[in-house]
Amino acid sequence: MNAKVSIARLSIISNSLLILMKLAVGLISGSVSILSEAIHSLMDLIAAIISFFSVRVSDNPPDLRHPYGHGKIENISGVIESLLIFLAAVWIIIEAVRKLFGEKIELESIALGSIVMLISAIVNTFVSRRLYKVARATNSVALEADALHLKTDIYTSLGVAIGLGLIMVTGINWLDPVIAILVALFIINEAYHLLTKAFTPLLDTAWGNNEIAGLEKRLKELGVSYHDLRTRVAGNYRFVDIHIQIPEDVTVGSAHKYCDRIENELTSVYENLTVTIHVEPG
Repeated sequence: MNAKVSIARLSIISNSLLILMKLAVGLISGSVSILSEAIHSLMDLIAAIISFFSVRVSDNPPDLRHPYGHGKIENISGVIESLLIFLAAVWIIIEAVRKLFGEKIELESIALGSIVMLISAIVNTFVSRRLYKVARATNSVALEADALHLKTDIYTSLGVAIGLGLIMVTGINWLDPVIAILVALFIINEAYHLLTKAFTPLLDTAWGNNEIAGLEKRLKELGVSYHDLRTRVAGNYRFVDIHIQIPEDVTVGSAHKYCDRIENELTSVYENLTVTIHVEPG
């Protein structure tokens, strides 16, 4: 089974179970911070589902309608996921403010809520690490976005667990909606960074400066005389467009072999790379 699809499926299963746990305990305890975590996990589940389908589509080979492949579907999914996170955070803040300035706050089964939050943090730590590992190995934007969601869930779950512990010790119940608001603000910050990272490549962004420097170093090592080097990223696919200079007396066949050697050298180093070479007399 495709490693990206397999790990995306694991994320769906784990998020589904955590949502049920958090929702049940949140309703029993009346804690808005636990319910906010349930909503957070629901957004993670939606993100995981989007990632699952996007990584399946992104690995499809180029076709007549998409001659450059389907890599950008992962960036689109990342944008959708980040917007969903924003919406979830706003909902959490609205509910927390209502709770804070509304009726008297009554909480029950706080200890059970703390235990569920700790279990959530442990499970998401395991799943997010596996997601990050596969994301880095496959350059998957969608899986990295999914891993980021779970990473924020780890921090917020731990924050809620600590907050519930403080409520048990101090008896100050209004800490519950305050914790929920802090969780939401943290989520908004993470969503902003995810949106920036996912949206930028949709504008055909060039490789990073360090990556371009590494590419130029390899071209020089190959003895290539070149100019007008252009790069772009589309999901986990990379593209290079380059003009190279070849002596005028070189035959077409020899020039073709030379270009093939350059292309083979680069594709052996950079995964999912497409190289377009323009030959000019030099």
